[in-house]
Amino acid sequence: MTRMRAFILAEVLFIVMIVAGVFFYMNRDDDVADRLTEYRAMYVDGPAMLNLTETLSSDALEGRAAGSSGNAAARGFILKRFETMELRRFHGTYEYAFPVLPGPMDGLSEPADGVNIVGWIAGETPGRGPMLVVTAHYDHLGIVDGEIYNGADDNASGVAALVGVAEYFERNPPKHDIVFAALDAEEIGYQGAKALVESGLIDLGRVALNMNFDMVGRSDAGELYVAGTTPYPQLKPMIDDLATQVPVTLLTGHDSPELGQDDWTNQSDHAVFHEIGIPFLYFGVEDHPGYHAPSDDYGDLTHDFFVRAGDTLVMAVKAADAWLISSKRQEN
Repeated sequence: MTRMRAFILAEVLFIVMIVAGVFFYMNRDDDVADRLTEYRAMYVDGPAMLNLTETLSSDALEGRAAGSSGNAAARGFILKRFETMELRRFHGTYEYAFPVLPGPMDGLSEPADGVNIVGWIAGETPGRGPMLVVTAHYDHLGIVDGEIYNGADDNASGVAALVGVAEYFERNPPKHDIVFAALDAEEIGYQGAKALVESGLIDLGRVALNMNFDMVGRSDAGELYVAGTTPYPQLKPMIDDLATQVPVTLLTGHDSPELGQDDWTNQSDHAVFHEIGIPFLYFGVEDHPGYHAPSDDYGDLTHDFFVRAGDTLVMAVKAADAWLISSKRQEN
């Protein structure tokens, strides 16, 4: 067998293994996921959200590193959800490629292709007025020193929650347009978020708020943090009111410069929006033993909390949609 034929055969076998492995996860009975939780979701499809998270964080996807085959497979499953929901497209497609530039710590030896997945749901005045942009990154670290970093919480959980929130608003249209963006290459410098902002795809002048989901599935204490109310105090009353209604302990903080590394203001994709003056709310849990470790596996998520967090994120986007109405009234 020639080297070329052997290489092609190896590539084909690798793709077959990914498809077979992910097919197994995607076709698991929802009852399996349902038995992991006591809480019964009001807004999201809890079992579907859990199953998507398990799929995206399976060994078959090899950690979803930007530019990898596993990353492309993950993108395919997210894309399928966008298509099933029939989210609106910009320019006839959900996929927007951009060059991923290698850095000193990301494991890339040469430039690769990153792809953002972007769709939107129309409000009462499609294409006009203020809008929300909901983001979550789907890439992770890939294989490091021979170990797969599956990134179940970081950030299969966030992108699965984004899909769950989009499904709710597809059934229950918002007052204002909402863009949903599953972003690539966050782990290597927020390159997907930068590409989205620089692309001209969305009218940044209309973006009133970025809501970013990054690590929302693992908290033994049942605590979900929201950062952004310190730099944008106009958002604080909305979040304080929301905290009295949601099924998790919703806490503000991690958004003051004096906190040093505990200041999350510039630690995920929302930083790109913040840099150009667009307010943000970043939802996430505090670091846990699985953070950026090969132990960030689906089985270690706190599944009941995660489903509660999914409902909380729907309620947060609903509150932000209503906040835009009150903001317009105050301006007038």
